[in-house]
Amino acid sequence: MACTIGAASSLHVLLSGASETLRLPWHLPLASFSIEVDPLSAVFLLPTFVISALAAVYGAGYLRAAPAHPEPPGGAHWLWFNLLLASMATVIVARNGLLFLVAWELMTITSYALVTTRHVRPEVRRAGRIYLVAAHVGTAFLLVMFLLLGDRGSLDFDTFGAAGSRAASASSAIFLLAVLGFGVKAGFVPLHVWLPEAHPAAPSHVSAVMSGIMIKLGIYGLLRVLPFLGEPPLWWGWLLVLVGLVSGILGVLYALAQHELKRLLAYHSVENIGIITMGMGLGLIGVTRGSGLLAAFGFGAALFHVLNHAIFKALLFLAAGAVIREAGSGEIERLGGLIKPMPWTAAAFLIGSVAISGLPPLNGFVSEFLLFLGAIHAVVAPKLPVAIAGVTLIGGLALIGGLAAACFAKAFGIVFLGEPRTDEVERARDAGVLMRAPMLILALACAALGIASPWILPLVAKVLPAIAGSHIAMEPEVALAGRSLMGVTVIAAAFLAWIAAFAILRKLILRGRDRRVTVTWDCGYARPTPRMQYTASSFAQPILDLFAPLLGTRVAFLKPRGLFPSRSSLETATPDTFRERVFRPLFGELDRFLARFRRIQEGRVQIYVLYIAVTLLLLLAYQFVRNP
Repeated sequence: MACTIGAASSLHVLLSGASETLRLPWHLPLASFSIEVDPLSAVFLLPTFVISALAAVYGAGYLRAAPAHPEPPGGAHWLWFNLLLASMATVIVARNGLLFLVAWELMTITSYALVTTRHVRPEVRRAGRIYLVAAHVGTAFLLVMFLLLGDRGSLDFDTFGAAGSRAASASSAIFLLAVLGFGVKAGFVPLHVWLPEAHPAAPSHVSAVMSGIMIKLGIYGLLRVLPFLGEPPLWWGWLLVLVGLVSGILGVLYALAQHELKRLLAYHSVENIGIITMGMGLGLIGVTRGSGLLAAFGFGAALFHVLNHAIFKALLFLAAGAVIREAGSGEIERLGGLIKPMPWTAAAFLIGSVAISGLPPLNGFVSEFLLFLGAIHAVVAPKLPVAIAGVTLIGGLALIGGLAAACFAKAFGIVFLGEPRTDEVERARDAGVLMRAPMLILALACAALGIASPWILPLVAKVLPAIAGSHIAMEPEVALAGRSLMGVTVIAAAFLAWIAAFAILRKLILRGRDRRVTVTWDCGYARPTPRMQYTASSFAQPILDLFAPLLGTRVAFLKPRGLFPSRSSLETATPDTFRERVFRPLFGELDRFLARFRRIQEGRVQIYVLYIAVTLLLLLAYQFVRNP
């Protein structure tokens, strides 16, 4: 009910374009309880409330006793869930830096509690620790960023924008701090290492909220801070384009190499955050060059993809949760043939797969289509740096789209098609109504956002002047994008009508006829077994071999020998390069360095009091030397 009220209020602000403000005194230094809902906040609040409401309904069915989770968590789980939702909403509406940081920290702690719901498992505790450390590293950058923004003695957002006299070097430093601090939460490569650990550990409805909503708050924070920094130099836009490109390509490559369903989806969150960041980079380049067209297409595509990704990624995580709950495992190599016992879940996963692959007529295609249009306009721009950015975006998006389609062909084909590989899979049944209903709503939303995109885009466009600046005219460009989307909508509607017509025609032709189900020609295999099917490793191997130097995939291949080989196998493992070669050695050295200070932990209160006394004496001596 709370989400319904919040969604209605957010939609009202988005439709009217007006802002709602509340400011109350808060007796803390630099603090004020200042909140506001403007169109930018509404764009992020709307999916926050919708996805959270559906995830709560799904979670009510998911957390019931099941073979995979015989002991459902108690009421504390829903306490943390509601606090997470409240903290995310507060982050979006906060207009004071201290209030923002308090809500940001509460969001981190509550999501950590939800990630470690199954804390009896060592891998879950490990994932929680990685997430907590990464989140606080990001918060440290944000703390410094707000202190620099509040150089006028106030942390209220309306005073940040007045700092027009700030030096360019200071603005660039704040921008880099924002990219690092918000980039940890968003999952920019190489700051993404917590994401593929936390998502598989959390319950699936929590994963849907974290991936669909929480990581987008990193994007929200960056968009909120940009107007405070004045005129952006060109390299800001190029930095976001390159960060997005690297995140998109590496995210989808690592996803293609995964054999665990939720870990695969987690890496795809990194990929889609990369697409959003590329759109933001193109928008910043447009602002720098005074091009309303590039700004409108770049920022418009980024914001639209925020909405679209929230819908289809939540759908995919909920469908994956239904599979794991019934089959008892998320290991893709152990699944197969689930389309027959779980047709609703299979249909939901298929729709989400088509949407995330950017294929028409679903919503994922629309935002990527807008970004392609913006990149094409950048290519024909008279300025060479802008044209190079356009070519880079086109090549990167094409590569990401192709790899994403291959990845979800693997995921859907291995999990749902073929024959079951284990007894647990054979006993699987479709999800209950509490789990099916949210998936059905999200699947319909994927189609609705794709077909209704020409009417949704003007609502999203209301946010653009607040990000790019009101001095850049973008109304004609938004109208141009709307006309382009109208053509896409007409073709999509015709395509869906064509499919429906053929389905009806098939039903009419087969009415009253004798129909039998039998096996197809089996190519000479008299007794096929599940071991003769493609595995996830064998499906992805030809593509991964092309990127072997980049990924460092380890292959264990036991070749069949002799005329009647007894056994053979193919196993691949692709560790995250940044986690294994950068962060693990770095934190290992840090841990060894900090271990040297453990000797001062005497465990006696008297010693700690002595430390305090010595510190006070040193401070008094320092003050006396300065002011004798």
